[in-house]
Formats: sequence, structure tokens, C-alpha cells
Amino acid sequence: MTIQEKAYAKINISLDVAGRRPDGYHEMIMPMQTVSLCDELKLRFEGEGIRARSNLRYVPGDERNLAVRAAKRYLEAIGEPDRGLRIELDKRIPVGAGMGGGSSDAAAVLRALNRACGERLSREKLTALAGEIGSDVAFCLVGGTMLATGRGEILRPIAPLPPCRIVIVKPGFSISTPELFKKLDCAPIRIHPDTAGLIEAMEQGDLQGVCRRLYNVFEDVSDRRMRTIRQIKGGLLDGGALGAVMTGTGSAVFGLFDDAEAADRCCAAMKKDYGFACVAESVGELL
Repeated sequence: MTIQEKAYAKINISLDVAGRRPDGYHEMIMPMQTVSLCDELKLRFEGEGIRARSNLRYVPGDERNLAVRAAKRYLEAIGEPDRGLRIELDKRIPVGAGMGGGSSDAAAVLRALNRACGERLSREKLTALAGEIGSDVAFCLVGGTMLATGRGEILRPIAPLPPCRIVIVKPGFSISTPELFKKLDCAPIRIHPDTAGLIEAMEQGDLQGVCRRLYNVFEDVSDRRMRTIRQIKGGLLDGGALGAVMTGTGSAVFGLFDDAEAADRCCAAMKKDYGFACVAESVGELL
């Protein structure tokens, strides 16, 4: 039997870092949204051990892959650690984009296995397991619109992003998350996003109010690649976006549009300039 599951990408509507924690991680404050861009997963119980295979040759098939790690942890949690599993990944979420591609694959594996195994773990236990696997895995498991705090594993539901089209653009480079955090630690954060005002605008369904408060503290980091990020934001705004911001630690940037035709035109233009661009929509809770 083949088990199929979609692994949906995430965007950070805004991103704030409140400081470094005693455990070495950073205290994050992130309104996050699941979007329709997704990887496709197929799982089969067969053979020995757990292996993954992807349409991208450079994606590892062993425990370096979060999807494999998630499967291993799940099978251990239900007392079946020796069960063989094969995972096929059709990767569509850009790698190294700040969109949680690896985390979403791990989350999809947890959802699929729990369903196939008769819901052996409760929602609470599954979410806790996801949080142990990776900082974004818990959000990618639950999905929808959440305020993520702590390392990103503490989730509180908030009002969804107002109806809009989301144009996502990724330049030809990726940005190392540890590298960007290191640079952030070397200089004080000058401006913090208005997270409370952003959440209030979402509650009121005020898309323009949301767009005025899109902000990511990593965009202020001294890094030559931020010049390209600013160029992409400018292209999205010139193409009709009401607001634009980098997601996560990059390098993907998204713009919010209230005009579907303008979003399609802008996406086509940005794809010519940067290689990857797509139009997405918000997705509700997954679990």
C-alpha cells in the first residue's frame, strides 16, 4: 500500500528575534502561514531500514534528511523501530529558501504515518515529537496560521491571512541559517516588527494593514546578498504587491497581492529574472 501526503511550504508573515536563550537557541516571534506550494510524498512499508529517494539528486536519503529522521522517531515512539519504510519525495519547494521545505517533509511523514498506523499518537504527542525533530516541524505539522514562539515550536492560532495571492520568488542562491544568526548576534537589532499590530490587522481582515507591517529583522543583517533581496522586493512592489518581505532566513521573498491578474503578470516577469517564481494561496490547518 502506498501512502500519499502533501508537504506544504510556510512563510513568515513577519519575523522577530527577542534575544539569545541560555540553551543557545534564539527566542523567536513569528506569525506564520501555510501556503499551497508543496512537495509530494509517497510512503511504502517495505524492505529493511528507512530510506528516502528524491527527484533532486543532492537531497540525502539517510538520516541527514529530516523526513527519514521523522519516520525513525515515529516508529520508535509507537514501538515498531524495525519496520522498513521507503519514502519518495517529489521536491517542489525550493531548497534553502526559508520556506521550511525539509521541515514540511518531516511533518508530512508524521501525519501520513500516524494516519496509516491508526492514529497511534494523539495530536499533542505528535506535535511534541515534531518539536523535537526540528524548530519548524511542529508548525509544518499543524499548519494554518499561527504565532510561533520559543524556538518556533510553541504555537498559538491567530486569525488567517486576509484573502490574497502570494507571489513567491527565490533567487539563484541560498542563505545559510547558522551564518545569518551569527551575523545577527554581532550587531544589535535596530527595528523590531509590530507583531501585535500585524495580528490585529489580520483579525480585522485588513490586508493593507498587514502589508504595512511585513518585516523581517534578518533583512537588516550586513550581507551583500540582501541587495538582491531588496531588488526582488522592489520588483514585487512595482508589479502591484501591497507589501513584500523575505521569509525566514531567506533567500525566498514573497509579495501579497489583492489583484489576481497583477499577481500572475508579476510572477511571470519575476520568473524570467530570477528563475523561480510561483503564485500561491493560504492553506488552513492540516491536523
